[in-house]
Amino acid sequence: MAQRIALVTGGMGGLGEAICMKLARMGIKVVVTYSPSNTKAEGWLKEMAARDYHFHAYPVDVSDYDSSAKSVAQIQKEVGPIDILINNAGITRDTTFKKMSKVDWDAVMKTNLDSVFNMSKPVVDGMVERGWGRVINVSSVNGQKGAFGQTNYSAAKAGMHGFTKALALEVAKKGVTVNTISPGYIGTAMVKAIPEDVLNSKILPQIPVGRLGRPEEVAGLCAYLASDEAAFLTGANIAINGGQHMF
Repeated sequence: MAQRIALVTGGMGGLGEAICMKLARMGIKVVVTYSPSNTKAEGWLKEMAARDYHFHAYPVDVSDYDSSAKSVAQIQKEVGPIDILINNAGITRDTTFKKMSKVDWDAVMKTNLDSVFNMSKPVVDGMVERGWGRVINVSSVNGQKGAFGQTNYSAAKAGMHGFTKALALEVAKKGVTVNTISPGYIGTAMVKAIPEDVLNSKILPQIPVGRLGRPEEVAGLCAYLASDEAAFLTGANIAINGGQHMF
């Protein structure tokens, strides 16, 4: 069997990095997308190579359809057909709805939700034609329960799962699965930057297991969903939040 190829959007740093490393350890060839404005991409690739993780990387504006389509075409020409797509790219523009501008709304919706269409559209037909594929959409606990100051983010993350369910129905008989994962608070650099008193008094008490999640734990879930063993699991939204939100 030919080596499978995974495309991970927003794969540099944090959760995306852990996902890329886990897939690589499974013997999967990993392609990473990063924002064209990211000036640290070259350094990250060198750091990963020094740790024996040799990733392919392409600059893509996932919020823009033409940029996404052009980049996917280049990836498939230079690396090969994409078997696994992990829509992980995302941003926040947190503020109360009263203060939220149209710019704040549009930026989050385009990067977090439009990107799922933009990146899935050029790859799903190929998966269907080959009779095997995995699409994994990285949502959030806040797309399930909402969050103060995140009407834009929560709406986008909830929308991802509506997309998942509809597309899963369309491709289920073709060997392609489409699933959502909804992480809670994970110990990435961004979360660890939250002031310790806020973390201890506001966030950790909401999590029954009493700690932040580990990026490797979320990566392990992605690895399972990307495997042959997960062929009977599609259209699901899997919560991985330490019990913070049960539904």
